[in-house]
Amino acid sequence: MPTGATGADTADFLIIGAGVVGLTAALELRRRYPDAAITVIDKEKTLAAHGSGRNSGVLHAGFYYTADSLKARFTRDGNRLWQDYCDEKGLRINRCGKLVVAADATEVDGLRELKRRGERNGVELHWMTAAEAREVEPRVKTHEYALFSPATASLDPTEAMAALHRDCLDQGVSVRLGVAYAGVDPARRSVHTDDGVVKAGYALNAAGLYADRIARDFGFSRDHRILPFKGLYLYPDKGSYRPRVNIYPVPNLKHPFLGVHFTSTVNGDTKIGPTAIPALWREHYAGMANFRASELAEVLAREAELFAFNRFGFRSLAFEEVRKYRRRYMIDGAARMLEGVETMGFRHWGKPGIRAQLIDIRRKALEMDFRTEGDGWSLHVLNAVSPAFTCAFPFAGYLADQMENLAAGERTEG
Repeated sequence: MPTGATGADTADFLIIGAGVVGLTAALELRRRYPDAAITVIDKEKTLAAHGSGRNSGVLHAGFYYTADSLKARFTRDGNRLWQDYCDEKGLRINRCGKLVVAADATEVDGLRELKRRGERNGVELHWMTAAEAREVEPRVKTHEYALFSPATASLDPTEAMAALHRDCLDQGVSVRLGVAYAGVDPARRSVHTDDGVVKAGYALNAAGLYADRIARDFGFSRDHRILPFKGLYLYPDKGSYRPRVNIYPVPNLKHPFLGVHFTSTVNGDTKIGPTAIPALWREHYAGMANFRASELAEVLAREAELFAFNRFGFRSLAFEEVRKYRRRYMIDGAARMLEGVETMGFRHWGKPGIRAQLIDIRRKALEMDFRTEGDGWSLHVLNAVSPAFTCAFPFAGYLADQMENLAAGERTEG
C-alpha cells in the first residue's frame, strides 16, 4: 500500500487530526508498514486541545452497546489494551470499577438489559443486591439491585495523549501541530494546508468536530452533519467525601448520552456530569471564544429542524440538558445516587468539552455507532464519539483494515 513517497511535502499516509484516533491510527500504520512515510497534521499548536484532552478519562467496559455494534467489540478490547498500555508506559490508572444503580423499580429492567448486553459482549458484570453494592461504596443509593463492572477504570487523557505523541515521534511519524487543513485536490491526490501542499498516497480524515466538512470536500458525508453538544462537569469542595467507584444511573438506551454520574478520576478525586447541552457552534466552549457566525446559523437551523421533527425526543432532551446549566439541578441528580452529596459542595465547574455527534439529516436521527466513509484514496471518520477514547487501539486496527480494503478498489459508507 505505501507508495514510496519521499520529501517533506509527500507522505504515504496523511492523517488529518492529531487526536486519539489520529495518533493511534498512525501507530497502527507504522506497525503494519515500517518503512512508510506517515504524516499527521493538526490545526492546533497544542496537543489534545479538543475531545481527546477534554473527555472524562473513563475506560468503559463495553456493556451499554448491542452485540452487533462496533462500539461493543472495540470497547471491550480497547479497555484491556489501554490498561496494558498504561502498565507498559508507567501511566497512572485508577482501577476503581463502576456501579450502575436504579432509581426505582421501573429501572431494574434496565439493569437486566445491561446485564444481558454485557453477557453477549463478553464483559464481566456482577449482579448485586443493594446491600452488596454498599459493600463496594458505603454511601451508594439504589433500588434493590445494582450492577458492578470491575473492568471500568480511569486515566488522565492528557497524559495518555502525551505518551501516544512520544511513541509517534519515536517511531518516525511526523506530527505537525499548528498546521491546518485548507482544501483538497483529488486529481493530484494532494491536500492543501496553511503550511503548503502535501501529496498523499492515502488520506485519513480524523478531524473530529470538522470531520464532516472535510469529508464533503472529498465527496463524502452527503447525508450527515456534525451537531455539537457541550459537556460540563462539577467538582466538589476540597476535603469533602469521595466515592470509591464510578457511579452511573441506568441510561436511556435510545440516546448515546449516559446521564449525570459520578466519575472517579485517576487521582481518586470525583466529579459529576457531564451535561450534553446543544452547543451553538462547533467549538463553543465558553463565552464567545472560537465564535463563527456561519456555524451559529448552521447549528441553529439544524437544532430548529430537530426540535420541529422531534424524531428521537430532541425537545425533551434539549430542555433536560439546558436545565443542567444550573448547579442545583446537577446536584439533585447526583443526590439520587449517593448519600451526603449536600456536604460535598460542588461549586466548581471543570473544563468543558464538545461532543462531535453525527446526525443523519435524512432520517433526522442521531448516529449511535461509529461511522466511516471512504474510497481508494481517502477514509473519513465521521462519528467517533464516546467511548471512542476507550476504543482507540482496536478502532485503529479497524481503520487500517478499511484503508487496505478501500485501496484495493472498494468504496464504503457505513
